[in-house]
Amino acid sequence: MRPLLLLATLTVLVGVTLTVPAKEKRVHQHRDLSDHAHDDSQGYQYDHEAFLGKEEAKTFDQLSPEESKDRLGKIVERIDTDKDGLVSHAELHHWIKHRQRKYIEENVDKHWKEYDQNKDGKIGWEEYKNTTYGYYMDEEFDDVDDKASYKSMLKRDERRFRLADRNGDLIATREEFTAFLHPEEYDHMKDIIIQETMEDIDKDGDGRINLGEYIGDMYSPEAGENEPDWVQTERKHFSEFRDINKDGYLDNTEVSQWILPGEIDHADNEAKHLIHETDTDKDDKMSKKEILANWNMFVGSQATNYGEDLTRKHDEL
Repeated sequence: MRPLLLLATLTVLVGVTLTVPAKEKRVHQHRDLSDHAHDDSQGYQYDHEAFLGKEEAKTFDQLSPEESKDRLGKIVERIDTDKDGLVSHAELHHWIKHRQRKYIEENVDKHWKEYDQNKDGKIGWEEYKNTTYGYYMDEEFDDVDDKASYKSMLKRDERRFRLADRNGDLIATREEFTAFLHPEEYDHMKDIIIQETMEDIDKDGDGRINLGEYIGDMYSPEAGENEPDWVQTERKHFSEFRDINKDGYLDNTEVSQWILPGEIDHADNEAKHLIHETDTDKDDKMSKKEILANWNMFVGSQATNYGEDLTRKHDEL
């Protein structure tokens, strides 16, 4: 039920005032394929983002059903690398992994151009800091309403940058900058994910997360609103699964087991799911005909996403 929470990357251009959100964003709690819940009874947005990648899924949402199916047919031909007319589990698994990595690479490409100011193929901490915060730092953040939040974000960014910078020279290579933007993809960044999660949720600063803080991070009730069923489910999850030692709190170890629950191959699980739902002749492979017959599970369109916000904001990166 939790949304994807990534690092808030803030760009300030010369002469342009950018409103920086006061609340820091943190990384996703595990290497999943989509922000959306994987519940086919509620729609196929998870499957769309897993199969296409997050950005490409948004493009397909704008297409007509005819154009969406036509493009899907061409994608199927690309996935079928051995050209036997069938998509195997191995081929689909490879495709999904490729699409997810491509999303990360494209995101890094976009930000690389913004931050590599001297075009030397690296990004120094000073380059990142000045590009992100320079306009505000000239006056020690005096021009912003929440000075403390800006200073906290700067400190937090520097801490993460230093951890991603493996050789300690405060100059990030492309791989190091990728670890900075996407720490959820790197084992050596796990501690910072846990630390940032604790800092965000532990409002009273006692080094633990109580039930109120846990629920409050996900849900803020409106006046007179009945608590949704999923919130009640999360309360049970807290007491029955998250709080392992049953002391009423989540400590660092319990948070780690919650947000970093081992190496789950989501691409493998999704490939199995798509084949199970699509393989009508049960040969454990999918023909192009089978895929196109079930096209709305793989890709979206204006028709299949009717009623949704077709101009959803991009994930904050």
